[in-house]
Amino acid sequence: MFDFTSIDSSWTLFLDRDGVINFERNNDYVKSWDEFKFYDSSLEALPLLSTIFNKIIVTTNQKGVGRGIMTEAALQLIHQNMISEIEKVGGRIDEIFYCTDLDNNAFNRKPQPGMALQAKEKFPTIDFSKSIMVGNRTSDMEFGRNAKMHTVFLATTHPETAFPNNLMDYRFNHLLEFAEALK
Repeated sequence: MFDFTSIDSSWTLFLDRDGVINFERNNDYVKSWDEFKFYDSSLEALPLLSTIFNKIIVTTNQKGVGRGIMTEAALQLIHQNMISEIEKVGGRIDEIFYCTDLDNNAFNRKPQPGMALQAKEKFPTIDFSKSIMVGNRTSDMEFGRNAKMHTVFLATTHPETAFPNNLMDYRFNHLLEFAEALK
């Protein structure tokens, strides 16, 4: 476990998307902006988190594109609109990395660390020992551990997931609860 008091503006926050920022569709993909629904708590949390972290990076697996269920253009429109709405409330997302690969073992697909390494390539000041991965699945926690980050599990979609758990440093009910713990 790490101490929240050590977090300052040199730290990076990595966020999963579905189940963290927005509602995850049960056994389906968010295929259009019309299907994207923010958690109210995430829109409250992101402005707080934006004042704490140097960079806020979203990493999201998007098999729906790889399967042809949605287009990459539709995904980019979702992300543009998501960022715009977050900025309207005073938050920010510095970059979004996504993986459309169908192969679960693809290097850029979580839980493999590829998207974290892409982020470090774009933002060389990222230090994984001063980074936190926040997600709602154990694969997000594995991704964080594989990239040598600290991890925070949100029990939004899988509250039955056991804690304590060696993949998780902390567990919160939603993103706002995590953000408020950092104050």
